[in-house]
Amino acid sequence: MPVLVNLRTICPFMEGVLQKTLKLRPALRRLSPGGVFSSQSTARYLPVGPRRPFLSTPPWLFGVCSQQLHTGADGPKPSPAAAPDRLPFSRITQEDLAFFRKILPGRVVTDPDLLESSNVDWMKSVRGSSEVMLRPQTTQEVSQILKYCNSRNLAVNPQGGNTGLVGGSVPVYDEVILSTALMNKILAFDGVSGILTCQAGCVLENLSLYLEERDYIMPLDLGAKGSCHIGGNVATNAGGLRLLRYGSLHGTVLGLEAVLADGRVLDCLATLRKDNTGYDLKQLFIGSEGTLGVITAVSVLCPRKPNSVNVVLLGCETFELLLQTFQLCRGMLGEILSAYEFLDSDCMKLLNTYLKLPNPISDCPFYVVIETSGSNPTHDGEKLHSFLEEAMASSLVTDGTVATEESKIKALWSMRERVPEALTHEGVTYKYDVSLPVEQIYQLVTDTREHLGGRAKSVVGYGHVGDGNLHLNITSPVNDPALLAAIEPFVFEWTASHRGSISAEHGLGLKKRNYIYYSKPSQAVALMADVKALLDPKGILNPYKTLPDDLRRVGAQV
Repeated sequence: MPVLVNLRTICPFMEGVLQKTLKLRPALRRLSPGGVFSSQSTARYLPVGPRRPFLSTPPWLFGVCSQQLHTGADGPKPSPAAAPDRLPFSRITQEDLAFFRKILPGRVVTDPDLLESSNVDWMKSVRGSSEVMLRPQTTQEVSQILKYCNSRNLAVNPQGGNTGLVGGSVPVYDEVILSTALMNKILAFDGVSGILTCQAGCVLENLSLYLEERDYIMPLDLGAKGSCHIGGNVATNAGGLRLLRYGSLHGTVLGLEAVLADGRVLDCLATLRKDNTGYDLKQLFIGSEGTLGVITAVSVLCPRKPNSVNVVLLGCETFELLLQTFQLCRGMLGEILSAYEFLDSDCMKLLNTYLKLPNPISDCPFYVVIETSGSNPTHDGEKLHSFLEEAMASSLVTDGTVATEESKIKALWSMRERVPEALTHEGVTYKYDVSLPVEQIYQLVTDTREHLGGRAKSVVGYGHVGDGNLHLNITSPVNDPALLAAIEPFVFEWTASHRGSISAEHGLGLKKRNYIYYSKPSQAVALMADVKALLDPKGILNPYKTLPDDLRRVGAQV
């Protein structure tokens, strides 16, 4: 039986507004002081397979074939997620290195030890063999690099913070790594409009800290904010925890600057909220994963920093009750609702077991993290009180805790943000990022558990209920091709049959490129290929990513 604790120690204001709720049910309790919560970054644990040998192939537009085998019911077959054959790009020569060193003195990296981390993705599931990383500081230097690489037919892998999960941020073979890490300057900030203009290599957390000092915040918040770059965020159209309140980057990015494959600089770095003069070209690059151009700078519309922030962790007995709570939440909290996240009981067990994060409320099948943010603490508190009172009286939630202090807010958010870290302790994690009609989100987790039976160690679900985004994670003690064959294409087929998208916010990268037809019609994929061919005729920008290997089979299912 949960122990009732006085909420006065959390927030003096809440003493008054939550008294009725406390009388309804002894469920809302504060976080225990001294709880063990850590903000350490996630470690890398997963194994990396051996590098694949060179195999010559036709040009990229005519399709290539996968070589890695995928064990299915009918025996080994090529895996749609495997690396394709190497395309006939040129290889780096001493003359190439001499040119790069001339335009980037002291910023050409060839030491294999220093290149190691840039050749391996965050999941440690994709390993490239690049022999050089270039570290430009200006757009003009990026332009010189791409103009030269295009003339030499050298493939280029644009790389930001390398936090991607679909193999899109690292070389597949020996592509030249073009790092934006040194392009980290804030170019301008308008304190009246809240428009921030910065280079692509700015780390998201650094931008957040800069803005908070000026009473603004970034419209984007991610678990990887300590290392991801804003250019990479825009290139992958990252979603994150604040999308429910502020929308996607397609709306908050007002302008960008990008360098095309031949070195031309496209200056669409506008700071106007309204500009209806022709095609909105910046939208082509948002979510293009570096395949159409290298983003070098962005301008972002930033909201004001809220004066009042509350975070609530609630427990629900069923996913249906969780959805009903969401409906109630949207109706009663309205404009102050900024996040509505969920995790299941298996996620909570992983947090307890591997990260020693204590569950601040009683055990429940599902948990909800709700954040409100507004300008008036009294107004926000009254709205939150009314919502909690109604949710408890209607038996939608069975337990909960409220936090208004920054340390306790961070502690509650860690219950959601650190689930990926906890999963790494289980061995290999197969990650799936899908969007579905909100009422069907968790059914995929249930059906996947039933489909896999005892073959997986864990099958867990968490994500963004507010925008219908589920993160389905399946773990195994070791890399298991048979398990992977049971998961794929089952998860993609299930998602397509329920009118969903196989990638809600992580992109397609290398791993999902050949599954694109589950979410896009053949005509759309063909048009994407036409745009790629127009902007990058030689296919040098981030090859083997996003588009399917065999474009001759347009319309065919994987």
